[in-house]
Amino acid sequence: MHGLREKCGIFGVFAPGEDVARLTFFGLHALQHRGQESAGIATTDGRKLNIFAEMGLVAQVFDEDTLAGLPGHAAIGHTRYSTTGSSVLGNAQPFLIKGVLGELAIAHNGNVVNADIMRADLEARGTRFETTSDTEVLGHLLAAAPSHWQDGFATMMRRAVGAYSLVILSKEALYAVRDPLGIRPLCIGRLNGHGWVFASETCALDHLGAEFVREVAPGEVVRVDEHGLTSTFPLGDAGDQALCLFEFIYFARPDSKLDGQLLHPVRMRMGARLSEEHPVDADLVIGVPDSATAAAIGYAAASGIPYAEGLVKNRYVGRTFIQPDQRLRERGVQLKYNPLREVIQGKRVIVVDDSIVRGTTTPRVVKMLRDAGAVEVHMRITSPPITHPCFYGVDMATRGELIAANMEVDAIRDHIGADSLGYLSLDGTVQATGLDDGRHCTACFSGVYPSEVPLQFDKFALESEASRPDHEIPVIAARPATIPLTAGRP
Repeated sequence: MHGLREKCGIFGVFAPGEDVARLTFFGLHALQHRGQESAGIATTDGRKLNIFAEMGLVAQVFDEDTLAGLPGHAAIGHTRYSTTGSSVLGNAQPFLIKGVLGELAIAHNGNVVNADIMRADLEARGTRFETTSDTEVLGHLLAAAPSHWQDGFATMMRRAVGAYSLVILSKEALYAVRDPLGIRPLCIGRLNGHGWVFASETCALDHLGAEFVREVAPGEVVRVDEHGLTSTFPLGDAGDQALCLFEFIYFARPDSKLDGQLLHPVRMRMGARLSEEHPVDADLVIGVPDSATAAAIGYAAASGIPYAEGLVKNRYVGRTFIQPDQRLRERGVQLKYNPLREVIQGKRVIVVDDSIVRGTTTPRVVKMLRDAGAVEVHMRITSPPITHPCFYGVDMATRGELIAANMEVDAIRDHIGADSLGYLSLDGTVQATGLDDGRHCTACFSGVYPSEVPLQFDKFALESEASRPDHEIPVIAARPATIPLTAGRP
């Protein structure tokens, strides 16, 4: 996977009698792959909220002393990479927000595309903002509730357009929320029979020994307090779903489950289908570690061509999107992989990867393999060509950045220097997930968005002069028959 960055990881736990800060630390550690720029934890002891957040990896931000300063019986945590707002300490989550009903801490995975308009409206009403993040906008919408948190959730869901999975902490309760289309994942687990855990991925539950219960449904608000767990749907029962298809392809860990599907066999099925759609005579199949390993195994098994480990990953170098600067991303690939010359020399190699986004680092991988002696390099991609930008929490802001939006497949093949190039079809990708068609967001492949989105997205929009009440954003209309996110359901 090259040149594409995902949003964040969120975690929440309500477990009286447990060390909730420490549990949250380990939960965030399991979700570190979802963001490496900052990490934070907020706790409550029923009297006040305590928050600590810093720039860096989870293990760099927290130590025994900082965890000891976060007492309580409930906690939320966040590990971030920036899609809206700069990568600075002021935007590190969770955020503490004061409202009519008291203080709340909020952490967010996703992206709200009309955040600048909502922020301008709130500022016109006297709200003061401390950050440039869309998360703070959601928090202030909720905190402005006049009489009850549920009123705030209903208002937020009616107004906010885009993707948001949230964990929210008040002095008395923990909340878990998903947007009405369920674009970003969020699951519920049971801890030791008396506690509750929420996480972006089920792998975080596994690491804590928590039992997976179910996923938070699209449009659902789950509350946990001393009386137990309750569920409401402020805009009505869950309807259409648009879970991000890239979660299945790449974002989530292969040992996580999404919508009941373990991702490792899903990715193996993607590889198998890819071998049917784009067969080629070759000597061995390798995967770009780690995200494409399962797909490469699936491709090899279905094609009868041996699988081999041809690239070794340096485990101590982060994903190539860890640095926001594109030049550093490109340089990172040289540190990240090392080819096994003895394995690939003189061989015709099929290289399975999950995507080509900008087309800046894939040529380096191809050249690396050729320099190591591969006589042929055939690239196989377990996703369709990415032709449209994502507005729901993935950092690919313009079509001009996307190589498949500007080149045909043959031209991309020549650009990356491969002997052949094949992408998995959209139908094949969806079928491999095991879910019914129409339950995914496929916008980056199809251009069909599940909600209205701006024609262009600026991740720094909340820092610009465009954030004013009369500012209008040109939009691409949502696909027909989806739930309107700006109004309540009938």
